[in-house]
This record gives sequence, C-alpha cells and structure tokens, in this order.
Amino acid sequence: MMARLFPRRRKVAPFLYPGEELLPSAGIDRKGTHVVLDGEIKQALETGRVRMLVTASLFTLAFCGISVRLFDVMVLGAVDHQVSYKAKAVAKTEVITHTRADIVDRNGLLLATNLPTVNLYADSQKLINPAEAADKLVAVLPHLNRHDVFNRLTSGRRFVYLDRNLTPRQQQSVNSEGIPGLFFENAERRAYLQGSLFSHVLGATDPDNNGIAGTELTFNEALRQNPSIPLRLTVDARVQHAVRHTLLRNMEKFSATAASAVIMDVRSGEIVSLVSLPDYQPENFGASDANARFNRVTLGVYEMGSIFKLFNTAMALESGQIRLQDSYDTINPLKVARFTIRDVHRENRRLNVAEILTRSSNIGSARMAMQLGTEFQKKFLGRLGILDAARIELPETGHPLYPQPWRDINTMTISFGHGIAVTPISMIRGLAPLVNGGYMVQPTLLPRDAGDPEPQKVLRTETSLALRKLMRTVITDGTARKAEVPGYMVGGKGGTAEKISASGGYNRKNNMNSFAGAFPMDDPRYALVVTLDEPKGLKSTWGFATSGWNVVPTAGEIIAEIGPILGIQPHVNGQPIEVRAMKTAQARVARTAVVEEEGIDVAR
Repeated sequence: MMARLFPRRRKVAPFLYPGEELLPSAGIDRKGTHVVLDGEIKQALETGRVRMLVTASLFTLAFCGISVRLFDVMVLGAVDHQVSYKAKAVAKTEVITHTRADIVDRNGLLLATNLPTVNLYADSQKLINPAEAADKLVAVLPHLNRHDVFNRLTSGRRFVYLDRNLTPRQQQSVNSEGIPGLFFENAERRAYLQGSLFSHVLGATDPDNNGIAGTELTFNEALRQNPSIPLRLTVDARVQHAVRHTLLRNMEKFSATAASAVIMDVRSGEIVSLVSLPDYQPENFGASDANARFNRVTLGVYEMGSIFKLFNTAMALESGQIRLQDSYDTINPLKVARFTIRDVHRENRRLNVAEILTRSSNIGSARMAMQLGTEFQKKFLGRLGILDAARIELPETGHPLYPQPWRDINTMTISFGHGIAVTPISMIRGLAPLVNGGYMVQPTLLPRDAGDPEPQKVLRTETSLALRKLMRTVITDGTARKAEVPGYMVGGKGGTAEKISASGGYNRKNNMNSFAGAFPMDDPRYALVVTLDEPKGLKSTWGFATSGWNVVPTAGEIIAEIGPILGIQPHVNGQPIEVRAMKTAQARVARTAVVEEEGIDVAR
C-alpha cells in the first residue's frame, strides 16, 4: 500500500554533452551530479563556451543599438526630420540657376529675367524621310517655313537648329510626331516682364542670350559673369508707365509722328524715366521697325528752339556784364546779310532781360548774345556740356551738331535755338545746373553711392537762383502757362523749331516741339525734357501747332501724373499743404480761445 503511494524514484543517468560518452578520458561522478572533464578536452570545451558567450554578447549589443536608433528615428526625431525634408523641398524649388542676371528697377521690380526653354535641332544624317519630317514639323509649328526646314534637314550636317525657345506644348507636339533624328536642347530665353515699357532702356539680347542693344549690351559681361546678382537701375516702373501713357495719348491727340520724355533727379543725375515712341517688344527686336528701335532721347539730335533762351539768359547773368533790369530794342527786326530775325510775339517796345525770356523774344536774345560775343557763347555752352555727347550707360548716343566755323550769325540764331542740334539727354544735363544751385551732374541709369565724385560747380549760385525765378515766371506769366500744375510750382520753357526738309532749308509745316522744365521751383528735385515730333494743329488749338499748344500741356499732364508717385509735397499759395493745414488748425485753435475768453455764444 505504502509502495503504491510513494513509488521509489528511478535513478537517472548523469547528463552527458553529446559525444562525451565516447571520450575515453571522460570521467563521471558516480554520485550523479556532474561530468568531470580533464586535460585538453576540458580546455577546448571552455574555449568554445567563451566564444559562444562573446558572439551572443556582440549580437545582443548590435540589436540594442539598432533598437535605440529606430526609436530615435521613428519617435524622437520624426518631427525634426519632417521639418528638414520640407525645408529641403522648398529650397529646391526656390534655387534657380541662370546664365544671365536679372534686371530690376529702383524699387526691385523685375524687368528682365531668364526662363528655361528648349531648342529643337536635328541630326540630318539620321533622318529617314526629310520631306515627311518637314511636313510634320510645319504642321505642328506653323510659323516655320517649309522650304527652309527641308533645306536644313537635307543639309547633311550633324547639328542644325530648326527652332528655338519652344513652349512645353510645342515640345510635346513635336515629340508626339516621333520623328527620328530630332532632338531637344535645354536652353534659356530672355523674358521682359514689362513688355515694351522699357524697350529703349533695356534693349534686347540675341538668340544666344548676348546683349545687342540698351543696357543689355552695355552690361553684357557683368550680367553673364554675375548671374546671381541682379542689375538694379534707377528707373521707376510706376513713373515710366505714367509718362508713356501720357505721351501715347497726346501723340495720338496731336497726330505726332514720334514723342519722347526723360525725367532726371537734378541732385544726383539719376534717370527716373526714359521713354521714346514709337517703341518695340524686346523679344521681337529683330523683327521690329528701325524707326521703333531709334532712341530719340539719347540718339536723336534735334534743334530745340526757344529752350536755348534759358542758356542764353543764364550766360548773360553769369557774365556779370548784363543785369536783369537791362533792356534791349525788340521793336525793329535784326537784319544780318540776307537773314532777318523777327519775333513771333511782337511787343513793340524795349524789353528787359526777364521779359525777353518770359515773352520769348528772338530779337532780344540775339542782341544779348552779340553783346557777349561768339567765343564767350561757345565756352559757356561747352561748360554746361551742351557741345559734348552725354555720357550715359547706353550704347545708342548721339553727338551734337553745331556750326564750324562759328560765325556771328550763328551766335545770334543759337541764342534762340536754331543752328545747333542736341539730344534731349544732353539738354537735360545742361538744364540741371540752372536749377540745382549751379552743379553739373551726369545723367546715369545706375544708383549713385557715397563713393561717387562730388558734382562740379559750373555756375554761380546767384545765377541758378535767378533762373529758377525766371523759369517760374515763364509758367505763371509767360508763353508756357499750359504747363502749370496747381500745387507743384512748375518752371520751364517751351520751344518750337522748324525741321529741315529733305530738299534743304526749313519746312514751316513740320515742327519739332519741346519743353524743358523742373519742379518744384522752390526746391527743385526733378527736371524733364519732353518732345513731340511734327504735331498737328487742332480745332481746339485754333489750328496752331507751336509748342505752347501741344508739348507744353503734355509736360504739365506728365508732372501732374508723376508728382504724387515721386512723393513731391504739393503747395498752396507758396506753402506745402501740410504746413498750410497746420497753420489753419492753429488759427482755429486761437479763434476758439478768443471766443471762449470773451464768452461769445458759438451756437448763435
């Protein structure tokens, strides 16, 4: 009974590692607890155990490292990596490498840039059927000439251009035709984002992206060597648009064949606007008309008419020999050889220097010039830069035309703007010292910096101050009243010059009308020269086509448009509007104090 409840334990043989029972040196503890190994066998087994432990430890460490890294990447660093990937993606879309730098205006507005495109070329030796290929290409690119394309495809050349600057849709259309032997080349094309607005300032590039006109040509090397640095110009797109729009409107109104305008800061020489009409699309420079490509501001050389009376008056006052109150006979015409000098607006009395300018007397101007002499006149005009080509960052510049030899009759006619022809850019350069205190500044399309040389003093300050007052009087009481803009204190002078006909001599029916002025005259900041070529008389102008009826009011409209854009503070009764408003407010406060002090019933 007890045996069934408590059976006897069976004796278990001692544990042996595989193969130990075969080893003759293996000893077994008969008590059944463990195996006893001796000698080399024991050492070999111990070495194996150590190696297994080391290997297992290394695997354990490796798996632990991988686990820690996975935890760091998937949990701890998930947000940081997402931000990093997003940053990389954004950077990739923003970084664009061009082969030619951008051009921007003074406010950073993009004027010209490069856009990625493709060119289509052919390996004519790989073409199977050139005639069929030509037909297919003309079908999808109808602007191509089939005869020209066929000649290129059969030229035998390994590389021949078929078309440039394809749009993505055009590229897809050509690719869909599956024509063997045609290939696409990655390229860039110059894009002018403001259209024709700055055509005569920017110029254009050729198909290989090299400048061929305007600032694109002048700064060609700099634009290519520093493609990541934009070229900043002094022009203002807002002012340019206003000037061009006003010129177009008046050019159409007076049926003029051409027009131009240039606006310059008289303190720095920076050109704010330069417009020449007609103009062109820079992308289609080669296909544009030669007349449209002609820059009338820097290349056109014209007789400017009575505008030169400003220089003649400044010359008289600068000489110290003539005073404002000195008078001259303007009743009798001047006769020199076979020429007779007359006044358009006859006064039939003696006029002083101020009246000669404001009434625009040719006779009085000629008498003043002859009093000073030919050599004095030449030196004075040379000092103002009138006799030299203007140095500006454009390749299209014209040289003045003046008589050689310079005789007495030339001295007389030049005093009122006939017998000498200059560019508008040279005219505005000579105008600046008359209003800025007597300093010569060079017109420029690049911003001035502190390292530029100081402007040269060419006129006495007193002469400049006198001219400013006289130019203002020409607008308020003289022949250029239609240029007046309330609040802007405009000063200036209009000019009408008969154009030389093809057969020789002057054509009285075709005039080159111009206006030169500045504003505001209490502290001049900007000068402008505006021209209208061959304007026609209208019913509203009583059939007259002289400057006072067309280009003078055109200049006034331009000033009215650009004054607020340029931040010029308008004036009322000789005071800035904000000063006038302040004084009005002060007077109102004072009146209120008096009313309260005297106990007057304001309600009554």
